Amino acid sequence: MPRGRIFLFAAACLGVALALALVTVIVVGGRDAAEPRVISTGQPDVGGPFQLVDQTGQPFTEAKLEGRWSLVFFGFTYCPDYCPATLAAIEATVDRLGPAGEALQVVLISIDPARDTPQALSDYLSNEAFPAGTIGLTGTEAQVAEAARVYRAVYEKVGEGEYYTMNHTLTIYLMGPDGQFRSALAHDLGPDRMAEVIRRAMDRG
Repeated sequence: MPRGRIFLFAAACLGVALALALVTVIVVGGRDAAEPRVISTGQPDVGGPFQLVDQTGQPFTEAKLEGRWSLVFFGFTYCPDYCPATLAAIEATVDRLGPAGEALQVVLISIDPARDTPQALSDYLSNEAFPAGTIGLTGTEAQVAEAARVYRAVYEKVGEGEYYTMNHTLTIYLMGPDGQFRSALAHDLGPDRMAEVIRRAMDRG
């Protein structure tokens, strides 16, 4: 990846992190960066209207996040490490939450709509290591870009041809049953700590 493009993507990520830092939210950075694990105590302007489709091809909007606690994150099915690791960590977190974990729904929004069709998401999320019932969302490029915008997530295609990959924000967003943002979680916070943060948020309501 050319150095100039690395700097541009890093600058974009930094801009998002600085915006969320106003309420002590940290957006995780690159592979080798030291990643702070400070959790939000406020409610920044994260989340909002979007229109996508789920892995069954049915329309899905932000309204369907209401009524349940949700863990929302951005990724893609061709992701070699972070995305499957994040899903596996969430599965372990749900297990540690016990009965409270049943109140959680997990939502993966693909930032690679060219490859991540509803069927591709359905096949990917059938992995038994991932949380049962995880919702995979995709759409047009414009729809995905809008969903990322309202969550203050950034992503970038890297490379050309068949073997391109995607850089993207690694934050997991905890949304309350009212559809409003509660906390941002680092993808590698660990199941025990993640469960603790979620349980505290649930206790606060």
